[in-house]
Amino acid sequence: MLTVLRSSWALLLGMMLLMLGNGMQGTLLGIRGGIEGFTTGQMSIVMSGYFAGFLFGSRMTPDMIRRVGHVRVFAALGSMISAVLVLYAAAPDWIAWTAMRVVIGFSFSGVYITAESWLNNASTNETRGQALSLYMIMQMIGIIAAQGLLNAGDPSGYILFVIPSVLVSLAFTPILLSVSPAPAFETTGRMSFARLYHASPLGCVGMFLLGGVFAAQFGMSSVWGTAVGLSVRDLSIYVAAIYAGGLLFQYPIGWASDRIGRRVLILGLSVLGALAMLAAVLLPIGLAGYLVVAVVMGGVSNPLYSLLVAYTNDFLDGSDMAAASAGLLFINGLGAISGPIITGWMMGRIGPSGYFLFMGFLFAALALYAGWRMTRRRVTLSDQSAAFTALSPTASALAVEAASQARQDDAAAAADDDGAAPDRH
Repeated sequence: MLTVLRSSWALLLGMMLLMLGNGMQGTLLGIRGGIEGFTTGQMSIVMSGYFAGFLFGSRMTPDMIRRVGHVRVFAALGSMISAVLVLYAAAPDWIAWTAMRVVIGFSFSGVYITAESWLNNASTNETRGQALSLYMIMQMIGIIAAQGLLNAGDPSGYILFVIPSVLVSLAFTPILLSVSPAPAFETTGRMSFARLYHASPLGCVGMFLLGGVFAAQFGMSSVWGTAVGLSVRDLSIYVAAIYAGGLLFQYPIGWASDRIGRRVLILGLSVLGALAMLAAVLLPIGLAGYLVVAVVMGGVSNPLYSLLVAYTNDFLDGSDMAAASAGLLFINGLGAISGPIITGWMMGRIGPSGYFLFMGFLFAALALYAGWRMTRRRVTLSDQSAAFTALSPTASALAVEAASQARQDDAAAAADDDGAAPDRH
């Protein structure tokens, strides 16, 4: 671990500062939109812009890196992020905000791809798993801490937009001044969606549904909180609870997935998510209850993401995993674009409870489909060949591939130490 910190501290510190900026802007816009009098429907379109930009960025950034290199892409995208964060306050118009959200989503997607390729190149086979785990943890810490910064100023003014802009600008200083050389960039192969669906229908359908869940959580939580009258303090705690749940639940669920089967866990977690959303709609749970729901929401959705990637990889050769990961991430992005729009439409028709009802519907749909798939194809624990890897929804295909390979290498090394062949579990 110390070796990883010594070699990658600049990148890890920079990514934490970046996530501070990203975490602030997502929640802040929902609050400021309410102050500006934007409707729920308008804010849903604003929030969907980020996911549209993120999807385009994931497809276009590799070509940009090949043409001009990591450093120029990194610096250019960072400058755009910093500029947009300030322009939000200067142009409080929902159409302008939508365009800016597309730009900032595109830029963050490119930054993640660039940073992850840098981190992967700086790691050895022995340290890659630790490096990627630290990277994911630093991302989550940054987003959680960002919610606390929302209480540092008045959301109707400029200061809360200036703070993330400054943090993002500072984030690139340690990274770009680091002595680590820019890595060679390798393009991830492509897999047709038909072939990917044939390999794992549950993986494809589950990723699409989960994209809507993530978009509602991370795009519409602040819009919901503003609609129900939460204070900035209470809303920041609520959003932080979602990410805290995602961080805390990943590893115990990963441990369980290798012992009771992935589809059983996918079904069980989806049912738990649906019940939690139903409770938020039907019961007078108050703020404390909403915080519990938030922890469960994040604790269910993040591990489900990792489970679906691992489950899909169970039916693929190692050489196909990177291409499959890219396809799954694209499907997830398609689902994410529609998430805020449908959530906003439901909130406009039935009130703030539409926020929870939409996610509850998606969790229930995933549970039903997982149960149906269990009747169509028999899978045993011995069929599981891909190691469960804790992943962030923002991870690029490169990070997913590297993390999965690191877990496979760790499992093989552990088996060799025991004097046995790797168990392919």
